[in-house]
Amino acid sequence: MPHYDFTSPRLFVRDDLAPGATIALDRPQGHYLKNVLRLKPGDGVLAFNGRHGEWRTRLEVSGRSAVDLVVGEQTRPQPGAGDLHYLFAPLKRARLDYLVQKAVELGASRIAPVFTRHSQPERVNLERMHANAVEAAEQCGVLAVPEIVAAAPLARALKDLGDERLLVFCDEVAPVSDPLAALAAARLASPRPPLAVLIGPEGGFAEDERAMLLARDRVIRLALGPRILRADTAAVAALALVQAVLGDWV
Repeated sequence: MPHYDFTSPRLFVRDDLAPGATIALDRPQGHYLKNVLRLKPGDGVLAFNGRHGEWRTRLEVSGRSAVDLVVGEQTRPQPGAGDLHYLFAPLKRARLDYLVQKAVELGASRIAPVFTRHSQPERVNLERMHANAVEAAEQCGVLAVPEIVAAAPLARALKDLGDERLLVFCDEVAPVSDPLAALAAARLASPRPPLAVLIGPEGGFAEDERAMLLARDRVIRLALGPRILRADTAAVAALALVQAVLGDWV
């Protein structure tokens, strides 16, 4: 387990990180550090960009509002890239915020809304999704912010997955009483496959959508126990199961 410093504030930046580099923060980030957290010049901030690991920086203020970070030493190297795609039918805003945050915490590398027959006609705000992903990464010590992609119809989203990726989709009517055993069988066939998890709408998949999913060569259809779960709860349960048996928890 790598060492995590949860006492210092963490900030996601887009600039390259290297010793001695100066990063000019945008106004909202500067306001957050100086006026919300009330940091002073010289205070430490941990910075990461998803490419170069985590670095200790110090805060500098010039003029009335300009806030910079001066990069010092690296505290953690960038881990190997994860390869877990999370696909879901859009949810209402508050539950979508929660879902994105938990997907980041559970190691999703790509988050993709998909439209299905029974999806609620919700507008998907990609900027808000990205902001929630960044916030979750900053708060939980994650060093990579997942890719957020535009919503697509289910058929196109499945095509974009490619043929080699193992798709785990959750279906309350699946005839699988032991999801752990079903995932373990897939692990025996391929110890560390590229993965995708799909959670459908609360109205379930239409029969033609279910047939399209089952027509894939690499697919596992799971039921998540004896209770019907809300879509955001199902996301956490499914991602935890997949990571524990097939992903980077093993």
